[in-house]
Amino acid sequence: MFKRTMIAASLAVAALASAQSMAAVVGGGATLPQQLYNTPGVLSSGFSAYFGVGSGGGKTAVLTNNIGSLTTTLPAGTTVDYAGSDSILNATEISTYQAAHQAPGVPATSPDNWGPLLQFPSAATSVTIPYNKAGTTNLNLTSEQLCLALSSNNGAARTWGEVLGTSDTTPVRVVYRTGSSGTSEILTRHLNNRCSSVFTTVSSTFVNAQPGAKPASWIGVSGSAAVATTVAATAGAIGYVGPEDVDATNNAVVARLNGLLPTVGNVQTALSTIAPPATAADRADLTKWAPVLPNPATGYSIVGYTNFIFGQCYKDAADVTSIRSFLSKHYNATFANSNDQAIIDKKLIPLTTAWKTAIRNSFIPPTSAQGVNNTSVCNGIGRPA
Repeated sequence: MFKRTMIAASLAVAALASAQSMAAVVGGGATLPQQLYNTPGVLSSGFSAYFGVGSGGGKTAVLTNNIGSLTTTLPAGTTVDYAGSDSILNATEISTYQAAHQAPGVPATSPDNWGPLLQFPSAATSVTIPYNKAGTTNLNLTSEQLCLALSSNNGAARTWGEVLGTSDTTPVRVVYRTGSSGTSEILTRHLNNRCSSVFTTVSSTFVNAQPGAKPASWIGVSGSAAVATTVAATAGAIGYVGPEDVDATNNAVVARLNGLLPTVGNVQTALSTIAPPATAADRADLTKWAPVLPNPATGYSIVGYTNFIFGQCYKDAADVTSIRSFLSKHYNATFANSNDQAIIDKKLIPLTTAWKTAIRNSFIPPTSAQGVNNTSVCNGIGRPA
């Protein structure tokens, strides 16, 4: 009996070790790029499938190395190696991580010293505004009208007449993301810029961006796809999603905003003025790698990036090889050797040549100051193997 018990225990330990080994480079987070990252061939060999749980869950997972924030399908203790997030790391998240996992607060001899974080864009995106209004197939809203439509109004739903200046008494039914979402953050950043008296703060949680009670007719859902399907099935509804779940070129499906649809050209125009960090000091500042544009001067009005959050230091040499291989492909200068076609197929927009070059040069070479597993920075420290 004892022997059988020991054999069973040994097999369980072996299975756990095998599962952790098979998991390799583990990550997840934002749902906006989930379809892209789980397209065969996009992630390099050595990566597990990407877990789409929302930007907030992804950031929590990588900042605290908590696999439970991503999935229950991998064993407890599995290392989280990276996150996808449309929500940028804020000052509190950065300082909390640094205090818990970086020198000088954490000595190099401590297993809790995981080294610096890296944050940089993966692809450009927009936040589209799907709607369902009887008799309307060409909705065009100003940013201020969008603020009005999405405002809580102290618990009383707005009407479409209020929004459009007509006699229509149909209530506006807002469909929103309930969890922490980068899509919500990109949206509320624009609304806070245009109507700060209503959207008083920028938040990755939509209902936290404006004070007051929320109308009972509003519908909270989990995930971008659920927003799109709920809007399509609900009379009087309006919502917000990334371009992957709607036809962003169809004005009968998504609203024009300030006269423009969220087409590829209009998004590229909006983001064309943003350049990558150019100085050594800026390249060393991870916040400079996650630019935001609350109110573009030209082009579509609600734009941003879906980003990666990696560690700079890893104790697993195989993970380092896989990560460098992925970065080399994802940001490859040659279209055919990159992930650009997959990015386009999933309705996202590849980065410009300038951004790709900056990311390759900064994060892939081990001799670069921000390079993955730079020996001077990562000597004996890193995310757990």
